[in-house]
Amino acid sequence: MNLSLDMSLVEGYKSKPQQARIMKESWVARNIYCPNCGSHPINGFENNRPVADFYCSQCSEEYELKSKNGKFSSIIPDGAYSTMLERIQSERNPNFFFLNYSTECKVKNFAVVPKYFFTPEVIVKRKPLAPTARRTGWVGCNIDIRKVSTRGTIFLIKDSLVVNQDEVLSKFQQTLFLREQSAGSRGWLLEILKCLDWIPTNEFTLNEMYAFEDYLKRRYPKNNYIKDKIRQQLQVLRDQGMIEFLGGGRYKKLYL
Repeated sequence: MNLSLDMSLVEGYKSKPQQARIMKESWVARNIYCPNCGSHPINGFENNRPVADFYCSQCSEEYELKSKNGKFSSIIPDGAYSTMLERIQSERNPNFFFLNYSTECKVKNFAVVPKYFFTPEVIVKRKPLAPTARRTGWVGCNIDIRKVSTRGTIFLIKDSLVVNQDEVLSKFQQTLFLREQSAGSRGWLLEILKCLDWIPTNEFTLNEMYAFEDYLKRRYPKNNYIKDKIRQQLQVLRDQGMIEFLGGGRYKKLYL
């Protein structure tokens, strides 16, 4: 995989944003495969499509590209807050590609976040533009990747190193069961996955999970059976092969 953006494509273009867009989209189209099925190349939609930038002709997965020149950041500026909220909760919500590259136009990191990991909490409202601004009152948003479970950020390239394609496909496939869950069930599973991220060891106990009871109560104030819900969600994750029950209230993470 070539990690260099092709600067020859933008000779004659004066607009820096236009130069960046052309180089990035061309690089993705030439180098990136579909993380769901492995098909290559991935196809680009026509410009200014409101929902997505790329699609897979084999499995029909759609992807929207977000990028940044400089250090990979967990906070990614995006467009209008209301539009983004509506998008992530719609049936046509795309998966997201995140790319960062150096000032030398070398790709440093490239990751995919499956669409079912996006919840309203991940979309952070920015302050309205000031009265002196051209679009006064407009409200933008940021995407806060820190609020996505680590299981949902799947790197194809990390720190300038290309990740094995079979590993990428396996990680994507391991999370697909979340797509089939209802919104309520998926929300609980995503919260439990985040709690598991906060446990630093590979093996953990049920009591360690119970330690997140107050946090989960704040997330679900109407639920009076938090511990029961924790056990229920751990059983789902066990059945999906993401954790293993070791007995005696002990578990082991089986993430790929």
